[in-house]
Amino acid sequence: TKNRGEEQWTAVTWDEALGYIAERMEAIKTEHGPESMALFRHGVGGKFLQHVMKAYGSPNIAAPSYAQCRGPRDVGFELTFGEDVGSPERTDIRNSRCLVLIGSHLGENMHNTQVQEFADAVGAGASIIVVDPRMSVAASKARWYLPIKPGTDNALLLAWMNVLVNEGLYDKDYVSEYGFGFEAFKAEIARYTPEWAYTRTTIPPDVIRETAREMARKSPATLVHPGRRVAWYGDDAQRSRAIALLNALLGSWGRKGGFYAPTSMDVPGYPYPDYPKPARGKADNPGHKYPFASGTLSTGIRDATLTGDPYPVKGWMVYATNLLKALPNQEETLNAIRALDLLVVVDVIPSEIAGWADVVLPQSIYLERYDDLHVPWFREPFVGLRQPVVESPHDQKPNWWIARNLASKLGLERYFPWKNMEEYLDTRLKGAGTSLAEMKQKGILTGRPAPLYFDQGSPAEFPTPSGKIEFYSLQLKEAGFDPVPKFRPPTEPPPGHFRLLFGRAPVHSFSKTQTNPLLAEMKRTNELWLNAAVARRYDLKSGDWVRLRNEDGIVSNRIQVKATQRIRGDCVYMVHGFGHQARALRSAFGIGASDAHLITRYEKDAVMGGDGMNVTFVSLELEA
Repeated sequence: TKNRGEEQWTAVTWDEALGYIAERMEAIKTEHGPESMALFRHGVGGKFLQHVMKAYGSPNIAAPSYAQCRGPRDVGFELTFGEDVGSPERTDIRNSRCLVLIGSHLGENMHNTQVQEFADAVGAGASIIVVDPRMSVAASKARWYLPIKPGTDNALLLAWMNVLVNEGLYDKDYVSEYGFGFEAFKAEIARYTPEWAYTRTTIPPDVIRETAREMARKSPATLVHPGRRVAWYGDDAQRSRAIALLNALLGSWGRKGGFYAPTSMDVPGYPYPDYPKPARGKADNPGHKYPFASGTLSTGIRDATLTGDPYPVKGWMVYATNLLKALPNQEETLNAIRALDLLVVVDVIPSEIAGWADVVLPQSIYLERYDDLHVPWFREPFVGLRQPVVESPHDQKPNWWIARNLASKLGLERYFPWKNMEEYLDTRLKGAGTSLAEMKQKGILTGRPAPLYFDQGSPAEFPTPSGKIEFYSLQLKEAGFDPVPKFRPPTEPPPGHFRLLFGRAPVHSFSKTQTNPLLAEMKRTNELWLNAAVARRYDLKSGDWVRLRNEDGIVSNRIQVKATQRIRGDCVYMVHGFGHQARALRSAFGIGASDAHLITRYEKDAVMGGDGMNVTFVSLELEA
């Protein structure tokens, strides 16, 4: 492109495009150092570009899913059990006798294995407890639905733990054998009674007590789900730690129906040369401001691009993630892009971020390419192979081809000693005692299952400083944080405003699939969930059009109202991913409203730097 943001392109050859990128990357390395290039990636396909960036000498590789999605959960569980829950999560939903979902919309968030197991658990008569300001699909299956006031989840979690401890319902043998600091923890939660929580959450004390007792009745096969997109209010690592502690009281970690011990196939990596050691550390967290950040903060990379602190970031490569939809405050992202010397986007659609790129590299879709082997930690170890089933219809190229040829332009050929993807995959698979030919025939190879639970022989090991489950965290205390989670009252919406909540639809993947005609036929646009009584006050009914205005004066596209009793009156809700502003997305442009456009404010998690994005307040603007 000549001018970023104008979505006007000049077609060039792959050789010209990759040569231009390599030339600009070499200039950045010469002037600022290789650390001044950053990669944002989502999904397995970004692995080979990550390989290029490490070979080039940059440590700045970020997945927006860390700070905007799963990071607080990972840190909360790491601080408690010494391990996170992984991806896919080590949740034993199929064997749960009581499943607790806190803002986790299984059935709308389509993590397929978990949704299937959820259906099995419901069919087997498991008790389902759902905590959510909105009556989601999951809530419609619940025995107990708790319509909590947004932002007060920690108050409920603390009250549940108070009931379990005060009534002696927790797993005493488990806590005695595996717990550290329980007496100090017990003293901390003594004041958090159900009556105290009622005034914060609006959940009646008898409901809090009865749901806590039901969890205890079904323990240890009680699973308090850790959630997925958990970056909500800025205290999210501590909320996730409270969820971990509640599971610990119930004895569910390492127990059937709770959290199993995952295993993985032993597939060696490719024997690459060692990477050069970067002269400078990552740019995302200067001074270790967020001491427990275990992943790279995507907004931290953005901040370094804007400020030059701790050093300038001058080039971005963006793989399969639409940063203008994924990161909070679009204007901050655009200002950072304006400060770049190079922005390269690799994707399969002309997304908003692609419209601001200097170079767009069109990637083959997943049906047209090989990807690296899928070797997850899971209930049963397996290796999965994604292989092409059709040719790319035009001149798109797979991610591995793009990475290998860019590396060649950068003089990094030694880091790609294999000639093509088949050779790479066959080398790795032969190291595991199989071959690409066998994988092509079978598609999936499974390994020998290992013990899933402590009582089956899975080791009860907790890689924490104490070697035990940390009910009281000295790590947090020494870093100046609460060793046991506390309740922090949420900011209240101004008069006439509602808290904006958002989530997923089961037929769409984030903001990637709205142009797919088959999926668009099933869900063409999003709606604004509005409490029916509030709608009557505004003289609105389902199907009426409104716009949303946030506190900074940003106004959304038109969106139709869904007046319903299934949401509280202090919040509104929409599905994420609509309201596209990229004109190249012709069939989706301007359809529906964008939550990302409205999220100009966010709360940083002081523990690990996550971005709490449920802190936006909006008012309604009625159509004349």
